[in-house]
Amino acid sequence: MKFVHILVEGQTEEIFVQDVLAPYLVRKRVFVRPILATTKRVKVGTNFKGGIVTYGKVKDNLRRLLQDTNAVLITTMLDYYNLPDDFPRYSERLAGSCFDRVAFLEQAFAEDIANHKFLPYLALHEFEAMMFVSPDAIAHEFPNVASTEQLHAIRNAFTSPEEINENDPPSKRLLTVFGADYQKPFHGPLVTSQIGLDPIRQACAHFAVWVQQLEALGES
Repeated sequence: MKFVHILVEGQTEEIFVQDVLAPYLVRKRVFVRPILATTKRVKVGTNFKGGIVTYGKVKDNLRRLLQDTNAVLITTMLDYYNLPDDFPRYSERLAGSCFDRVAFLEQAFAEDIANHKFLPYLALHEFEAMMFVSPDAIAHEFPNVASTEQLHAIRNAFTSPEEINENDPPSKRLLTVFGADYQKPFHGPLVTSQIGLDPIRQACAHFAVWVQQLEALGES
């Protein structure tokens, strides 16, 4: 069994890794453990966790995780959308496709961490993109809101869910449709669990490459 730590941005991603990704990967002999990002460490009491405030905090979290000799790999599940301004080479992002831009930043991320055990992954454009793999699954959770046509219109405007853009990202579109009824930590894992990992991989190419890299660890 290969052990992997995944630094996650928030509770939504933490639950997704626990409930959707981990059960699949454990069958591939890869045990993944989500680690909620620590944003502030205190001498007394509980550290503050969740959210990405600065890149410096991310790097500090990763530095600590990379010291674990039991883990063969340390990776991330952070949103590409709304990355902090101090992220490596953030101001130099390319003018190409979103896939080009995220690959550029992931490479810069890897070069800055500079550790062979580190694999960067930034979710395009954010976690909620995976929910749009199935607009019907989203609508099912809001039976009192006539939302199916709106959700399908959002999805059909893009070639893939990962391309729902950073100017108006998936989470903002969901808030526009459902308002305060949409609760990310609850609905995000619920909808993606109902969709299932295989359909998400088929629709989200960037995510699929990351999962493939993780499952390959069990074969090495």
